[in-house]
Amino acid sequence: MSRRTLLAAAVTGAATLTVAGPRAGTALAAARTPKVLVIGLDGTLLNRIKDADAPRLKALMAAGTTAPSSIYADPMAPTMSGPGWSTLITGVWPDKHNVKDNTFTGHRFARYPDFLTRAETAKPDLTTYAVSSWAPLTDTVFSAAVDTRVSTPSAEYDTGTTGRAVARLRDADPDAVFVQLDNVDHAGHTYGAASRQYLDAIHGVDTQVGQMVDAVASRPTYGSEDWLILVTADHGHTDAGGHGGSTWPERQTFLIAVGGTTAAGSTRYDVKMPDVAATALAHLGIALDPAWGLDGRPLQQPVPDDFDSLRARLGGPVDETGIGAGVRGFTHTPPDGWSVDNSAMGGGGVTEWRGWTFTTDEFWTGAERDQQRECNVRARNVFAVADGDEWSDRTVSGTYDSTLVSPDFPVTGGRPATLAYTTFYRQESLQKGEVLVSYDGGTPALVKTYTADVPSRTETVTLSVPAGVTRAKVRFRYTGGNNWFWTIDGVKISHP
Repeated sequence: MSRRTLLAAAVTGAATLTVAGPRAGTALAAARTPKVLVIGLDGTLLNRIKDADAPRLKALMAAGTTAPSSIYADPMAPTMSGPGWSTLITGVWPDKHNVKDNTFTGHRFARYPDFLTRAETAKPDLTTYAVSSWAPLTDTVFSAAVDTRVSTPSAEYDTGTTGRAVARLRDADPDAVFVQLDNVDHAGHTYGAASRQYLDAIHGVDTQVGQMVDAVASRPTYGSEDWLILVTADHGHTDAGGHGGSTWPERQTFLIAVGGTTAAGSTRYDVKMPDVAATALAHLGIALDPAWGLDGRPLQQPVPDDFDSLRARLGGPVDETGIGAGVRGFTHTPPDGWSVDNSAMGGGGVTEWRGWTFTTDEFWTGAERDQQRECNVRARNVFAVADGDEWSDRTVSGTYDSTLVSPDFPVTGGRPATLAYTTFYRQESLQKGEVLVSYDGGTPALVKTYTADVPSRTETVTLSVPAGVTRAKVRFRYTGGNNWFWTIDGVKISHP
């Protein structure tokens, strides 16, 4: 079986950790025991890891997948540690786990438990371990079902957390381990993310991450084990220091994944915060039950989406002045098979938002903060948006009337089908969203209407497919003026 080196050769004295190559159909693959190590670096920014002296983290990035990502802001939840870690650990967004601050008041962990508890429930023979420098995680978020939970005494801080994790990884036989280190966040609050001290703190946790990776590599049973290492963060920081608000740096997180089926040196833009829990469970061979209501999906199981194919074609701002000249993030050109009907669309307005637009979270939320655009959490990578509010920020004539038209989806006549898509709809008077479906080129029929706020969610609409037809086409029509917005992503039609 082929091998690739996980740690860069330039890391002097580092143990060599190898990750198996293609595993399907091999006897050795079947014999290897899946194990997971999740390392959380509180308040750490991916772009500052790249600036820092952080050879071990950079080696992990070179050996695996790096996925920059973004999170919510108020009113879903502030960019604080309580909501952030709860999202990463449970695999659901704050509107489900209900953690809104660092008190954890009103949490729903009984309904949406941590991933180690889910692992224990599905496979009681697994050995699970969680250790944290921030006590609420191991005291509150992880349940008593976890085999071992350790809150490091404050006097020991990250040094004690790292020592305990290293000892457990080296000397015991854990199947799933979670570790949280806190010092980067501390440096961010004290000195700011633009400071030398913040970079120094990243260098410190880089060394500690390396110690844990080395402990994995030094295990006498390592050759028969299939380790997946996930490194992530709960939120970002401002240059001046602090978090909790809606700025882009505060909303930043990331996932570095090494092992399993990850590709060396790859970058993903479709990964979101709840995917950490789902990815860990999938690697352990635990089937994700739809009844769990997870928002995360496994990194190992990417879901192709037509809109994501547009990322390389996205351009920079035209009329928008607050997004930043270096941010590329919109196009009016749809992906192959899709179209936009602007025949009834009014004139003028802000160029970027005239009719349905394909954009990214960074670009769209940069147009105007604190109007709930940050709560569009269930869209991934590139999505479609109709935004009458932003369009009307320059002089317009007429009204907003634009229709997003899908390609034909194959269907079986006479059988019910399900139309599914991710949506977020914010209503203001005179605004309306309509979903219409046509079969085999026939007259579109209305199947769903939006005239009231709909929070970010995956929508499912049952379709009564007429007998004898073979194709279905979906239309998303948005009408209004100086009103709010509607987002669409992940559109598909399937039969139960």
